[in-house]
Amino acid sequence: MLPATARVVVIGGGVAGCSIAYHLARLGWTDVVLVEQHELTEGTTWHSAGFVGQLRSTISQTRMIMYSSGLYAELRERTGLDPGWRGVGGLRLATTAARVEELRRQASSATTYGLDMDLLGPAETVDRLPLLNVADVRLAGWLPGDGWLEPAQLAEALAAGARSLGVRIVTGTRVTGISVSNGRVSAVETPVGRITTEVVVNAAGAAAGQVGLLAGVDLPIVPIKHQYVVSDTLGMPTMELPTVRDPDRIVYFRGGDETGLLVGGYVRDPSLFWPASMDQPRTLFEPDMPKFTESWENARHRVPTLRDLGIARVVHGPEAFTPDGEFLLGETPVAGLWVAAGFCVHGLAAAGGVGKVMAEWIVDGTPEYDVSTMDVRRFGGHAASRRWASTKAIDGYSRYYDVVYPGQEWQAARPLRRSAVWPRLGELDAALGEKAGWERANWFGVNAGLTPQAQRPKGWAGRYWSPAIAGEVAATTSAAGLFDQSSFAKLDVRGPGALALLNHLCANEIDRPVGSLVYTQLLNARGGIEADLTVTRLGEQHFRVVTSTACGVRDADWIRKHATDDVLVDDVTGAYGCLCLWGPAARDILQPLTDASLSNADFPFMRARRLTVGHVPVLAQRVTYVGELGWELYASTEYVLTLWDTLSAAGQPLGLRPAGYRAIDSMRLEKGYRVWGSDLTTDTDPFAAGLGSFVRLDKPFLGRDALTALRSAGGPSRVLRCLVLDDPGTVCLGSEPVRVAGVACGRVTSGGFGYRVGASIAYAYLPAEVEVGTPVEVSVFDRWIPAVVRTEPLYDPKMLRVRA
Repeated sequence: MLPATARVVVIGGGVAGCSIAYHLARLGWTDVVLVEQHELTEGTTWHSAGFVGQLRSTISQTRMIMYSSGLYAELRERTGLDPGWRGVGGLRLATTAARVEELRRQASSATTYGLDMDLLGPAETVDRLPLLNVADVRLAGWLPGDGWLEPAQLAEALAAGARSLGVRIVTGTRVTGISVSNGRVSAVETPVGRITTEVVVNAAGAAAGQVGLLAGVDLPIVPIKHQYVVSDTLGMPTMELPTVRDPDRIVYFRGGDETGLLVGGYVRDPSLFWPASMDQPRTLFEPDMPKFTESWENARHRVPTLRDLGIARVVHGPEAFTPDGEFLLGETPVAGLWVAAGFCVHGLAAAGGVGKVMAEWIVDGTPEYDVSTMDVRRFGGHAASRRWASTKAIDGYSRYYDVVYPGQEWQAARPLRRSAVWPRLGELDAALGEKAGWERANWFGVNAGLTPQAQRPKGWAGRYWSPAIAGEVAATTSAAGLFDQSSFAKLDVRGPGALALLNHLCANEIDRPVGSLVYTQLLNARGGIEADLTVTRLGEQHFRVVTSTACGVRDADWIRKHATDDVLVDDVTGAYGCLCLWGPAARDILQPLTDASLSNADFPFMRARRLTVGHVPVLAQRVTYVGELGWELYASTEYVLTLWDTLSAAGQPLGLRPAGYRAIDSMRLEKGYRVWGSDLTTDTDPFAAGLGSFVRLDKPFLGRDALTALRSAGGPSRVLRCLVLDDPGTVCLGSEPVRVAGVACGRVTSGGFGYRVGASIAYAYLPAEVEVGTPVEVSVFDRWIPAVVRTEPLYDPKMLRVRA
């Protein structure tokens, strides 16, 4: 019988739903009902290939899968059920020079994440799995912690653990509606009754998009057909064979309970599955062997035994993907409605970690791990387009096993969001990148000849690079650069309670005179950094918040969740463009265009004023992200192209050049300016990040108690340090391990080349006792490169240029 009320209703009885229910109960929320329209595991879980590869592209996802692996032994002990975990180890093969480089980079990342990974030659690879043909194998990675799972066994073990803690699991019951009152979930409707609740978790797998629509929420979940086969018997037990990934041949395989091999792959031309409904249990499609031919032939190349065998069974089912290939986790725009879906065939591997972070998020407000890259709020309104989401997801699936280089840009579903200066980008030969749907100039080809002597960085760092980057830095340093930052998210916070709200959320003091500009962080209750942004006071009850391009939806949601009824939060990103004029000639360019005085006395650093530039009304903010004199100029969108042309015409005689985001990144590293998502995350605090000077402990704010306790305990155990590599041609890309006195004790958060200081720069969190001047080593593509801890900022430490 269905209960009339519940604290939480979880929709979906796959591994994700069962894990979330289990972890909620472990945190004391035992009044949980899990509703599944069929039997447990009969959605996308039951037909999963079950691979568990612990090493992922981000530390958080790696931690989630490492946690999952450790959970399975606990489940066996708690429930007496075997979760189907087979820790047989895993091989990753490299048959090309590019893949060898990727493996070496992965080996460095494994060191950073605390994972065991060995690099093996062909002979050692055969020793691990004698069935393999390694004639073309150059190198292999061996991860002893990898393995595979039996999907049904894992789900049943998680469900048993949840039941033992008081969770009610109701199968054979379909959710037909989700009631919403005043913007919040109020009930779940089924044919056999209604459950009143204030928390609903949508863990419906490939059907999660349809479930979201029951509450009026568009979720970018794209069901894609994924296929694998099981071969005829090899005449030997295969359960203990290592898993194998052969990405150059877009194939993976493992053993199993049967005596055949399970062989799967990622086809180049995947097919979508958009059913009218997902009412059928154990949905499978007819085999599509023509599409699977490449993977099967490549498997037969890699395992010669398969050449004499046929296919015993084909499994062709739907898997839930997202536009960027990352999980979809977190609270939706409807309060109390959460989602945990879009696992891109990694649902079994990460099931334990997904349950952990979702339960912590729901119960405590913040999960232990930083999951901002998986947060549903990373997508804006454009993600509601099924065509856009599908185009991006198909593109990502088709390139799933490709080597992904830093700075590489994909063209699917572009262009979408364009600033008003779009017509000038083509004229200036802009190399375009994309972020949150926005087209942005990485660099301008017209600047490539400015510094012909610029040296290309070695290896991957120099693959997507142009001497124009160095030219734009040089122009900004000697004269001025003109940057289009219209994509940056802009939020208007206004109303009688606006000041109190922002002062509660911001670690810095916001109660300053009208026209003040404040750099600050928003913190969670643990003192972790939820956002990094600026706040400009435009009026007594009116503030403009500017945050990074990808964080607008997330940061607006954070502010709204804490707002009182007398505060209005509007996203005005599209209403205003932003052009940044930075460089020592900025004042000389701008002053003749306006009647207002731009002197230091009349327009000091970190102040904002309304001006007219030429014929264009602007909000001018004297602030910089590159460490040079200059202003951010905000104008209504209809004026921005005119403003660009006005500034360009006035600045060209003085050496002004258009400039892009790659130049910005180089200059901000030299100045020690942090970047959200790498240097700053939800599990770093301002003191550890070197931002203590922007924290006002003498006022109350969210996270203050945690920071006060941290300071009383002696401060953070790890701090962000600036490193300069001995070899200026070797550039860090992020996540490289750092060792001190031969002991790995940190990882690079961001890196690049500083053209003004002529050095390869990296930032890394290291033990607090590591002092300036300490020699360290950084592993770049599995080679240890000497470096030294340096005082920051490396460029203009006295801020003379910024305040000129």
